[in-house]
Amino acid sequence: MSDPVTDLLIALRDNVMGVTETTLATSDGLVVASDTTKTHPESMAAVAAATLSLGHRLADQGGTGQLREISARCSTGHVIVTAVGERALLAVVADDGLDQAAFRREIPAVTAKLRRHLDEDV
Repeated sequence: MSDPVTDLLIALRDNVMGVTETTLATSDGLVVASDTTKTHPESMAAVAAATLSLGHRLADQGGTGQLREISARCSTGHVIVTAVGERALLAVVADDGLDQAAFRREIPAVTAKLRRHLDEDV
């Protein structure tokens, strides 16, 4: 029997060119699920949670509304941390070939489904 949350992470990798790894974590940095081969999910969850927390402060200081995501564009790819409601986050690692239009198209539905799954577990 497969895990529906992990299936959503795998589907994001399969549906968006360039996505290589994903980690779903609580906002305090605990791993919920991951689809990774190279990154250490626990480390990614902890650093992503800290990043999202700082991003919330940055958005508050800038007066730009509720934070949706933080993106790091690196020399060979991207790391994108997306809020999944108030209690969780999704860290996405992508190579330099990331199809950003497809990512923007897919991520709202993925985060909404992840949020529903997390709400069911409460």
